[in-house]
Amino acid sequence: MSKQGTSRHSRIITELLCAAAVSIGLATLWQAPPARAECRALCDDAAPRTSRASGSASAGSSAAGSSAAGSSAAGSSGTGSSTLGPNLAGMGLSLVMPVMGFAPRTLARMIVPANEFPSFDNVITNESSWNVFAINPKSGAYGLGQALPPQKMAPFGADWQVNPATQIRWAYTYMCERYGGPDGAWAFWQAHHWY
Repeated sequence: MSKQGTSRHSRIITELLCAAAVSIGLATLWQAPPARAECRALCDDAAPRTSRASGSASAGSSAAGSSAAGSSAAGSSGTGSSTLGPNLAGMGLSLVMPVMGFAPRTLARMIVPANEFPSFDNVITNESSWNVFAINPKSGAYGLGQALPPQKMAPFGADWQVNPATQIRWAYTYMCERYGGPDGAWAFWQAHHWY
């Protein structure tokens, strides 16, 4: 094969891989979140009662480092349930993110249902100021949703430390499981200044 033929072949393969990565990433953005009833049933079946009652996302975390209040977040999260567990297509977003360059808040608008976005936005703004790398200096909570321990996000993608889409999917699922959705999480946050 000639040098020109090899170059054309490489370019075609590169374009196909890029298109596949974008398709996988976009398919994940519009994946339907779990129904609330389904979410509650999963929480009731999977989480011990004590963990569910004492858990929190960050137990007093915020980007400004507010004092820790509450428990140490042994709470329920999407920890491997077939419905809420890892999404291989979501992991494809780590390939797409550098190309698309969405800001985390813009990406969240594509993932979180529009009627729940204002409450989701309020919680994330107060917890991390939309900083994917936010760390609470007192508790060690990490990321947009201030997960504690941070590894709670791992079932949602191997790229949980750097990918805002993975962190947004974890935070939204956590809010659904623990508070019935972002509206409940925001109401709780307003009363306690943590969720």
